[in-house]
Amino acid sequence: MPRQARRKSNSGIYHVMLRGANRQEIFHDEEDCITFLDTVRAYKEKSSISVFSWCLMNNHVHLLLKEGDESLSETMKRIGVSYVWYYNLKYDTTGHLFQDRFRSEVVEDRRSFLAVIRYIHRNPLKAGIASHLGDWQWSSFTGIMGEYRYPRDLLDRDFVLQAFSNDKTIARNKFKAFCEKQNDEESLDEKYEVKKRLTDVDARNAIREMLCGVEIAQVKSMPRIERNKILYEIKVIKGLSQRQASRIFGVSASLINKVQSRQ
Repeated sequence: MPRQARRKSNSGIYHVMLRGANRQEIFHDEEDCITFLDTVRAYKEKSSISVFSWCLMNNHVHLLLKEGDESLSETMKRIGVSYVWYYNLKYDTTGHLFQDRFRSEVVEDRRSFLAVIRYIHRNPLKAGIASHLGDWQWSSFTGIMGEYRYPRDLLDRDFVLQAFSNDKTIARNKFKAFCEKQNDEESLDEKYEVKKRLTDVDARNAIREMLCGVEIAQVKSMPRIERNKILYEIKVIKGLSQRQASRIFGVSASLINKVQSRQ
């Protein structure tokens, strides 16, 4: 059955999400995050896109951007291919990193523009990995607030601030208050959220202790017997669900269930 055509935004603005295949982690350290942002910045210059907000989570990315000189699909394809090449080379792995096509929703008015901005920046709070909006290094919140974190020239902050006020000081105060306000907005990845018994941070730490120096990203490319041995042994980690393990390792939950069901 042919894929449904992607809806075209009249404003050219989209909320985009890239997710790891099988919900696997796509960022393991600071270098990974910086490389992805560098890649977006490079194609911002080449494709003349505008980037209004962004947030990198462990296994997915949110971007609020405006289409440039080429289609959104072409730009996102370039970004994805470039980052996958870097990732596979660094971690000596192969295969798909991202889940199918990127997801997108059109943003065509001020209300939805602001709602997406708030949703993106509150992602770390909802995931329980940050207590305050400014705590999470890998989002555009501090950049919009005027604190120059890396990369400095990726964000088109003035367009965002003008949605609140023409006075930048007033705009930043209103932006901060707006994002701090709790909301029940749902967005692209809402239906994928699962209740975790262990936080992802605790789960990764427990897994790393068992791997004794082996990179998590390398497990899925190991010979089948070695890989399955590890997937079976993590069964003893209390509070680690099979779905969470599949996301961290980048393998299917059905494979983990099959391996862990052995007697």
